Amino acid sequence: MAKQTVQSVEPNIADLVNGWLKSYKLDYKLEQEKLNPDIDKALDTYFSKNGGVGGNRPDAKLLLYDQYGNPFPVLIEYKGYKDKLVKLNNDRQVENKTAKNEPNFKNINSYAVNGAVHYANAVLHHTSFTEVIAIGVTGYKDERGNLQHSIGVYYVSKTNYGIGQKVDEYTDLSFLKASNFDQFIKKIKLLQLTQEELDKIKEKREQEINASLVKLNNDIFQSEKGLQEKDRIYLVASTIIATLGVPGKVSPLEIEDLKSSAEEGNRDGDIIVRKITAFLKEKNIPSDKRELILRTLQNTLLTDNINKVIDGQSQLKRVFAKIVNDLGIYYKIGLTTDFTGKLFNEMYSWLGFSQDKLNDVVLTPSYVATLLVKLARINKDSYVWDFATGSAGLLVAAMNEMLIDAKNRIKSPDALEKKSLQIKNQQLLGLEILPEIYMLAVLNMILMGDGSSNILNKDSLLEFNGNYGFGKTSEKFPADAFVLNPPYSAPGNGMIFVKTALGMMEKKGYAAIIIQGSAGSGKATEYNKEILKNNTLLASIKMPIDLFIGKSSVQTYIYVFRVGEAHQKDDIVKFIDFSYDGYTRTNRKKASVNLKDTDHAKARYQEVVDLVRFGKSKLHYLSEQDYYEGNIDPESGCDWNQSAPIDITPTLSDFKKTVADYLAWEVSNLLKNQTMEDESLGK
Repeated sequence: MAKQTVQSVEPNIADLVNGWLKSYKLDYKLEQEKLNPDIDKALDTYFSKNGGVGGNRPDAKLLLYDQYGNPFPVLIEYKGYKDKLVKLNNDRQVENKTAKNEPNFKNINSYAVNGAVHYANAVLHHTSFTEVIAIGVTGYKDERGNLQHSIGVYYVSKTNYGIGQKVDEYTDLSFLKASNFDQFIKKIKLLQLTQEELDKIKEKREQEINASLVKLNNDIFQSEKGLQEKDRIYLVASTIIATLGVPGKVSPLEIEDLKSSAEEGNRDGDIIVRKITAFLKEKNIPSDKRELILRTLQNTLLTDNINKVIDGQSQLKRVFAKIVNDLGIYYKIGLTTDFTGKLFNEMYSWLGFSQDKLNDVVLTPSYVATLLVKLARINKDSYVWDFATGSAGLLVAAMNEMLIDAKNRIKSPDALEKKSLQIKNQQLLGLEILPEIYMLAVLNMILMGDGSSNILNKDSLLEFNGNYGFGKTSEKFPADAFVLNPPYSAPGNGMIFVKTALGMMEKKGYAAIIIQGSAGSGKATEYNKEILKNNTLLASIKMPIDLFIGKSSVQTYIYVFRVGEAHQKDDIVKFIDFSYDGYTRTNRKKASVNLKDTDHAKARYQEVVDLVRFGKSKLHYLSEQDYYEGNIDPESGCDWNQSAPIDITPTLSDFKKTVADYLAWEVSNLLKNQTMEDESLGK
C-alpha cells in the first residue's frame, strides 16, 4: 500500500491566527500587503528563504508600540505540520546556520520560528529597528479531526545578536493586545543571556564574519578595477559609518539613496560624505579629529573615476551595495568584537602589501587581547593606553573589560551610564602612525560605542607628549595600565615602545605586552635594563609558535610588569610555558573555522591569568613542568625567557629502576640461552 501523505493544515492555522488578530482589533497585514516602507524594503532587499534576492513575505506582520512610543515590528510565519514549529541547535538556539556558518535554507523554509527569525534579521540588517518579535505557529488535526496548534515566540534584537531568545509558552497571541502589550514588553526586557551564551554567540558570529569577508573579497577586491589598497580600506570604513546612523538624529544611508548622478555636489561620493559628516557631528567627535577623518575619506570618495556613471551606476554605489549586503548584519546589530581587526587581517592576506612597514603589521587575535587586558589587571577605574594601537583591538578588549566591571559593581543606572561615558571618552588612549590602519582604529572604537576620542594619528616615539589628544589637551593622560603588540622591526624588537610608555607613566599600575621572544633573550638588552630600573618583571609567558599563523611564524612571549617599582634581584618572576594553549589552528582559505577550542582553551587562558596573579596553587590544566618561579639579573636584560630546570641528579628510585631493568634483561638473556641449548640437544 502507498504511504499516506499527511495533509498540511497551514490554511487552517492562518485562519485561526488571523481570526485572533482581528478579534484583538490589531492592524495586521497579510503576506502581500504593505506594512511600513523601511520594513517592506528590508524584506525585499534581504536574501530570501531559498537563498535568492528579496521576496521575503511573512504570513502576517504588525507594527506595535509600547506606552513610551517605542516601535516593535512583529513578524509571524505559519506552517501546517505537527513537528514544524522550531529547529534548534545543540546550544538550544534557533538553527538558521549550517556547520559551515552558511544560511540553513532547509530549516528557514521548513520551520515556522526559523522562518520568522530569518525575517527579523532582515529588519535588523536593513532598518534602524533594533528589536523585533518573531512568532511561529504550526499545527495538525488530531485523530478526531480537531485542529491542534503550537506557538513559538522569540525576541530578536541587537542585544542577542539576532540569534533570538524564547520569551515564554503561549496558547494564543493575546499578549499582543493593546491591554497586554506593555506587560509583554516588560517581560522581554528582563530576558538575559548568560556570559557563556553571549560568548558562544559571538564566537559563532566571528566565524560567520570570516566567511562573509571571503565573499566580499570575491565580490569586490577581485572584480573591481582601479581601487588601490588604501581606497579599499577607506571604502569599507566610509560605508560602515554612513550606514550606522544615530537613532532619531541621523538616518542610516540606504543603497537606494545613492542615485549615481553626475551632477556636481550630488554624486554618490558627495552624498556619502554628507552622511558621514552628520554622523560624526552627532557623535560629538572633536572638530579637528572630524576634519582629519573627513579629509582622509574624501580623498577616495570624491575621485572622478569612482563616481563616474557607467550603465546608470557608479562604481562607488556598486561597491557600497556589496559591502552593506555582505557585512551589514554584523555591525548593525552591535556586535561587540574586534570586527575591524578581523576585517583588516583578512584584507591584509588578500592584498599582499608591498610596503615594508605595512608588512610589520600583525594584529592581535581577540582572545589574546583579552588575555593581555586581564594580565594588566584592568578594571572600571583604569586609564589604559597603547602606543602601537593597530586597529585598536587591545583598546576594544580593555574597554569591554572596563564596562563589564562597571556593570558588575555599579548598581545605579544613572551612575553606570555616567561611568560608561567616562570610560569611553576619557580612560582610553591609542596611537597609530599608519593612516590607513588609524582609520580602522577610529572606526573600531566608533562601532564599539564610542571610545574613539583619544585615538591619535601620531608617532608615539617622536610626536606624543603624554597628554590627552582631544578635549583636555593640556592635561597628562593618567595612564596606570599599558597593553601593547609592537612592530617587531622597531629597535629592540619593539621594546623601545615599552621603555617610552612606561617612562611616561606617573602612576603605579601594570603592563602586559606580547612581543618577539628574542626581545627577552638578547636583542633588546639595553632597553630591558633601562625598563627594570623603574619597573618589575612579574611574569614571562611563552606563547604558541603558531599564534599568528598565516601572518607570522615568530616565537612570541608575553611579559607582565608592575609599573613604578624597580626590579630587585630577589624578586620572583613567574615563567610559564604556554606553548600548548588548547586551541588548534589552521590556515586554510576554504575552512569554515580556522581556530578550534579542542582542549579547554578558554579555561587554560584564565588559568594563566590566575597563575600570574596568585601563583602555583592555581595549576590545573598546565603541569608543574609548565610553571617555574625563578629570578632574573636586573643588570643582564637577556635572561627573561627561562624554563623550569630539569633535575638530572639520580634518585634512589632511579637507581632501583635501573637495577630492576638490568636484572630483567639478564634473566631474559639467560632464559633465551637456555632455550637455545635445549633445542640444540634435542636435534
